[in-house]
This record gives sequence, C-alpha cells and structure tokens, in this order.
Amino acid sequence: MRSHMPEGEFAGRTALVTGAGQGIGAAVATALAARGARVVATDRDAHGVDELAAASRGLSGTVTPRVMDVTDVAAVSSVVDGIVRDHGALDLLVNVAGILRSSAVAELTDADWADTFAVNATGVFHTSRAAASHMTARGSGCIVTVGSNAAGIPRTGMAAYAASKAAAAAFTKCLGLEIARSGVRCNVVAPGTTDTAMQRALWPDDSAPEAPAGVLEGNLETYRTGIPLGRIATPHDIADAVVFLASDRARHITLQELYVDGGATLR
Repeated sequence: MRSHMPEGEFAGRTALVTGAGQGIGAAVATALAARGARVVATDRDAHGVDELAAASRGLSGTVTPRVMDVTDVAAVSSVVDGIVRDHGALDLLVNVAGILRSSAVAELTDADWADTFAVNATGVFHTSRAAASHMTARGSGCIVTVGSNAAGIPRTGMAAYAASKAAAAAFTKCLGLEIARSGVRCNVVAPGTTDTAMQRALWPDDSAPEAPAGVLEGNLETYRTGIPLGRIATPHDIADAVVFLASDRARHITLQELYVDGGATLR
C-alpha cells in the first residue's frame, strides 16, 4: 500500500532532478510534479527526459526536459542559472545521475575509475555547488543526493561505485553543515537493490521478472547479505523517501543518510 503524500505540497516550487531519463530519477521527477512542483528534468539522454515530459502532462505540476551532463561544469552552471532566471528561484535539487562500472579491483581500468567518480561524485559537487549558491542567497532550499547502501558496506566487484557514492554522501553532509545556518538542508537517500536498468544489467538474465535468488537470500561467496524484507525496491519506493526529505514535513532534518534497502545492510 502506497503512503499518502499531500497533493500540491510542492506547488510554486522549482526542482532540478539529474539523471531523470529513467529509473529512480524519472520516478523522483514524476513524484514531485504530481505534487505541484515545476520540475526541470535533466539527463545526458534527450530521449529519456523528452518521454518523461510527455508522460507527465496532466499532472498538477510540470516537467521540463533539459539535456545536461553533470560532468560539464559550464553546462551545469548554465542550467542552474537559467532556472533561477526563468522561475525566480531554485528550491530543490535532487542528485540522481549515476553510472556503474562493475569490476574486481585488479581488472578495474583507470578510465572506469575516473568516469565513475566524474559522474557519481564530481557531478554531485558541480550541481550542488551551483544550486547552493542560489539557495543560500535567498535563505532556503533543499538538496537530496541519491547515493547507495554500497557506500556503507563493502561490495565485491563494486569498488569504484561504492567509493564514489561514499564520496558523494560525505560531500553532501559536509556541504549541509556549512550552509545549515543559511536555511538550506542537505540529506542523502541510500537505496539498496532497486529494480532499474542499472540493476538488471548485473543479473544473469536481465529480462527475468524477478531478482536472482542470491540478491534476496544473500550469497556467501560474495559476502553479500540478503534482504530481510524479501523484496527489492521499486524506483517509487526511493522516490517516496526523497519526496519526504524534500518536503516541509522534514524541515528539521539535515545531514542525514536514510537507507532504503529493506534492511540489507542490517543498519
């Protein structure tokens, strides 16, 4: 049963969502627009955000697609400045853009390491720095970074991904500490296994309707715990957590990292 979220609670607010072309990013953008937000949905892939905008017509808010690469600092600055110019303010940033290069460390290439950090960590730095400068000037705003539970527990074959997500989480909380007195909140949502294209690419048969048993039950060979709740998350499960932290219902919550993983990290 889905939790109730007040319709219109983001009416009059403008949100920037990165990585909105699919998966968690698309779910977050849709959830915010359904609650009245003006959402600028960005991705490197124009097709994904264009489809999202078309599918979002009729919601109480709006979704405007923009092509943006979070690794391009000039592009990020241009989009953020354009949002402030066109809408008067940027109220909310949700960092979702991310990539996964799975490999044992011995086989991990310099390029894969650099590319992973460029998107997952440096990209968060670019967008958050640009957004924070506007938010602190007006004395309000919220930044939510979608990280990963891999940032808090070792994973075999995921060193670059886990390290980059740990960096993004630490950065977001450090930023939040610096700008808290300005009225800006910064939090992290850390999903576990979620039914996205990125996750399915790790499955032996990515067309299978259900996750492999080793994901749900654990795998001793890879030192992986299972998921106590016995299910993997949907993108909407993660979006619900993001929407809560972005809302006024979480107005006294900052510098926190919320794990949404069905208990997989036993936290």
